[in-house]
Amino acid sequence: MEIKISSNIGSKIPDFKVGVITYENIEVGPSPQMVKGRLQLFQEALFFDLEEKELTDFPGIKEWREIFKMTGTNPSRYRPSVEALYRRVKKQNYLTPIHSAIDLNNFFSLLYEVPIGIYDTDKLAGNISIDIGGSTDKYDGLNGRLNSMENMIVSVDDHGPFGSPYVDSERTKVTEETKHAIQIIYLQAKTPIKEAQQLTKSLMDMFLEIHGGEGTYSVLEG
Repeated sequence: MEIKISSNIGSKIPDFKVGVITYENIEVGPSPQMVKGRLQLFQEALFFDLEEKELTDFPGIKEWREIFKMTGTNPSRYRPSVEALYRRVKKQNYLTPIHSAIDLNNFFSLLYEVPIGIYDTDKLAGNISIDIGGSTDKYDGLNGRLNSMENMIVSVDDHGPFGSPYVDSERTKVTEETKHAIQIIYLQAKTPIKEAQQLTKSLMDMFLEIHGGEGTYSVLEG
């Protein structure tokens, strides 16, 4: 499976980059106490930070709002997924455990201040292109709604769009039956390439520590 970034993105978003991790033979299940504890403690500490700061004081949220504007998306109406997580924490509507893959995904997103998607590769077909959505691009999202992806960054396979730093699709979601997955880290564009590679590898190593299996990673630039 090949993944590429469309030239449409490169022309609109300078230095756009994503970390991509492919996992094989993983075991997804209820999160171990270490993961649940880390997620809870981080949210509690973040809540106190959010009492003193505005959301846009966090560099990742500020940058991703700007990136949404560059593609023509209104970030006050369609918020980057990481901002949506931070808003939940601000209201003390803390994230509750779902399963090990989603819980780690949410933890990393909060920690690194970036949107992150994880997808079951057995539910994908052909190669993947990261592009800017058109008027006909839409899917049933994990938010329970049919979402238009027009003017949004979107990941597309042979069946159509399935993922975005706004919301991901029901079609490719990871479950406890998932054995093979692909993770897309929507990095801050300003992150230097070496730092982006280190962050991506660090995330992969912790994921494999919990789920077993094998992983490979790369950082793609627009």
